[in-house]
Amino acid sequence: METKVVSWGNSQGIRVSKSLLKEANINIGDSLEVNVSNGVITLSKPFKHRTLEERASEYGGKLNLTGEFDWGKPVGREVW
Repeated sequence: METKVVSWGNSQGIRVSKSLLKEANINIGDSLEVNVSNGVITLSKPFKHRTLEERASEYGGKLNLTGEFDWGKPVGREVW
């Protein structure tokens, strides 16, 4: 993909296609790390540790922790 640098208020900006952002798993509002090395600009999505609450929100806010879970019979050298 090729794009141009354009004026954007008092700054400059570039446009990136929706398909390219989707392929990179980048959404509107995501934070990106910007690095420059030898004249090359690299944008990357930093790893963000999700809290238990953020993970639970994917399941309607409920984790359904109702007690013990049967993982089946031991395999290998586990001791139960």
